[in-house]
Amino acid sequence: MSLRCTKLASTLGAVALFAFSAAACAQEPAVTEQSARHHDNDHHGLIVIGHRGASGYRPEHTLESYRLAIRQGADFIEPDLVATKDGVLVARHENEISGTTDVADRPEFAGRKATKTIDGVVLTGWFTEDFTLAELKTLRARERIPEIRPQNARYDGLYQIPTFAEVIQLARRESRGGRRIGIYPETKHPTYFAREGRRIDGRLIATSLGAKLVETLVAQGFTDPKRIYIQSFEVENLIELKKKLMPAAGLNIPLVQLYDDIGGAKPYDFTYNIAHGADLAAIYGGLVQKIEGGIGVDTGYGSLVTQPVLDWMKANYASGIGPWKVNLLPRAALDPEVDANGDGKAELGTRNTGIVHPMLGRALKAGLQVHPYTLRAEESFLTQTPNGVSQTALAEAVQLYSMGVQGFFIDQPDVGVAAREIFLDLNRQSRDR
Repeated sequence: MSLRCTKLASTLGAVALFAFSAAACAQEPAVTEQSARHHDNDHHGLIVIGHRGASGYRPEHTLESYRLAIRQGADFIEPDLVATKDGVLVARHENEISGTTDVADRPEFAGRKATKTIDGVVLTGWFTEDFTLAELKTLRARERIPEIRPQNARYDGLYQIPTFAEVIQLARRESRGGRRIGIYPETKHPTYFAREGRRIDGRLIATSLGAKLVETLVAQGFTDPKRIYIQSFEVENLIELKKKLMPAAGLNIPLVQLYDDIGGAKPYDFTYNIAHGADLAAIYGGLVQKIEGGIGVDTGYGSLVTQPVLDWMKANYASGIGPWKVNLLPRAALDPEVDANGDGKAELGTRNTGIVHPMLGRALKAGLQVHPYTLRAEESFLTQTPNGVSQTALAEAVQLYSMGVQGFFIDQPDVGVAAREIFLDLNRQSRDR
């Protein structure tokens, strides 16, 4: 978002703000000194997390996407981490890579196509654990959702898959002039990689993503806890990081418990450990007692939102939580859908109910940071306010800051930076009255 748009938005009243359209200014990001300005104490602890980089403008999980996020003003860049055949961490949203690379067009890798079960879901494609890093480096990234982001598809075929080490090195190079870029890695499918998953030849993968993550951070000398959050949708691997892996390496990095849909989704490690008769008390400690009814086959993320559980998380392993934004602010379906941006396509399909889930207040009371995911500017991802005003990502971001969250994941980091400036400016104006 340009400085002109930021100034325009900051002059709007509360109602008009929620209808303000970033798309009315420009679709291509304007990277300026103003948008990239950052100092550690300027933002009152509020952060902007470049979700898979600036994935609204470049194919996700590429160095170019991360670099653009940084230059738009993101405080943290987020690499999702999976492992190669030779045990190197690389940045991909999933270990199945047919949707984000050109692997399906490479005849030399046709024989690597396989069908596997990942966290209980059957997938057919090509998987990182069946490729060496050198082989993966011959592939090129593609836009994951070209039907929604056709402008990103023009970059197809240009960018390599980056290693986690290369992402760290980029963050270090881009940290200058008093600005320190952080990283926010997520371990993807840690139980699958460590215990359950098999390579195409049938051998167990047997790779601990947590151990590889710690090993890479230490090897790269990137261990400042103010510049790193580690996140996961699973619970066991975060506890292992807190109790075993980080202490062994002399690290104390903040951990963030991600939440899938609290309406029914389950941490996969719960499912796996129950199915294999594991000693749950030995793995999860006092969490078993804090969850009403203990950990059973029906225990999902919805069981992890009570005050006792959140208090236990804070005391034992987590510095924050990463909830799905739709769980924080539940939505109701719209019928028919609405064309909010006037492009002739009705793609806005929900309205906020006006309810804020109590997990937010409980988490803040427990002293946990709250970083919801994912803000996206395209109409199909947006919603309306309870009174029927169509929101933009800018308005949504200001709303989340006003609710007390300390940061959020966003595909268009320039919009998040603009929202933070607006929110802080409105607060300053309120204090000065």
